Order: sequence, then structure tokens, then C-alpha cells
Amino acid sequence: QVQLVESGGGLVQAGDSLRLSCAASGRAFSRYAMGWFRQAPGKEREFVASIHWSSYNTNYADSVKGRFTISRDNAKNTLYLQMNSLKPEDTAIYYCAIDRRPFGSGTSSPNEYDYWGQGTQVTVSP
Repeated sequence: QVQLVESGGGLVQAGDSLRLSCAASGRAFSRYAMGWFRQAPGKEREFVASIHWSSYNTNYADSVKGRFTISRDNAKNTLYLQMNSLKPEDTAIYYCAIDRRPFGSGTSSPNEYDYWGQGTQVTVSP
């Protein structure tokens, strides 16, 4: 059974940084692309970032490009999201997800991910 567990969320001020983690189990993590998504109150879930199964490339939403960095440690079965220069509009529940097929490059489409974590809350005050 695949499990994804996010951690690292919290309440911060605008301009601060946070690093989210996503611990994966139950699937050969190192063979699968991963993604981060977020959902703000009253809004649909949106893509944040994705990473190739071997970290060959990464993709970001325009709203976070230059501020967020996605990375992975395949030896630790862990995905990360380093968030710098946080803004109030980054406030949301952040979810990690794993690609449904192995050896993918990562995608912004949530339909390409078949397991999701429970989410971690990030709140950025002005």
C-alpha cells in the first residue's frame, strides 16, 4: 500500500521560508516522478511543482517560479519543497503526489498521479 506523509507546514510571516517534506512508502519511490499541489480555501487544487523520477528536470507553476525549489532524495524516499519569499497568497494546504506510471518526467496534471498525501497546512501572514 502506497503511503505519502507530508510534514513541515506551519504559520509564518510574509518573506519567511519553509521546507516541506513528503515521506513515501509502498512503491519504488526512485522510479516515479513526484509532484506538489496546493489548495487554498474556496479554490480548486492547483499544480505547484513536479520532478522527474531521476531529478533530471523540474517544472514549476509561474506563481512560484524563482521562489520554490522541488527536490528529492531517493535514498531516503523523500520529496522536498523549499519555499522562500513566502507570500500571503501561498496560504493553502500542500499535497504531495506520486505518478501513476514509472520513469515519468513529471506533469502538472493531477490526473497523472494516483496516490496523494493527507496534506500539510501552510499559512502566511502579511
